[in-house]
Amino acid sequence: MPRADAQRNLDALVEAAKTVFADAGVDAPVREIAAKAGVGVATLYRHFPQRSDLVIAVFRHEVDATAEAAESLAAELAPTDALVAWLHRYTDFVGTKRGLAEALHSGDPAFDPLPAYFQEHLEPVLSALLQRAAADGAVRGDVDAMELLGAVANLSHAGGEGARRMVDLLVDGLRYRSD
Repeated sequence: MPRADAQRNLDALVEAAKTVFADAGVDAPVREIAAKAGVGVATLYRHFPQRSDLVIAVFRHEVDATAEAAESLAAELAPTDALVAWLHRYTDFVGTKRGLAEALHSGDPAFDPLPAYFQEHLEPVLSALLQRAAADGAVRGDVDAMELLGAVANLSHAGGEGARRMVDLLVDGLRYRSD
């Protein structure tokens, strides 16, 4: 386990990189990330020797935060409201990751494990939210979580309120039943 100050630096770097990547993309200067985190460039490189290490850390941090949000939303909201709130959270995750998708699909072998990480963490939480909403009679029961994640991701590339409106329309479609 890292020392407390090292962990603070690590957390600050990931948060700073998340913000800088959202504004300027994953090719933003490391000096800008280090300055935003309040650390030196050497500290950044000590924790993240390769840019891909930092991209991976931000990606995993965001996937984890998105996955963790499902539990609290399910505890606080009605099933459909929790599903919609989580899909909006996921929409924001996808829409604000400027350049992250391109980096992940760049062919760099460092990113090869990330699609499995994404699926292992997000598919089960979305499946649980869908099952809960289906049990409540609010959405159809034949929705595949990975297909829905892909559909929302495709709608989210526009970002902002337009993406959220598209996701709301998609959720309305989940309510359709052919019976």
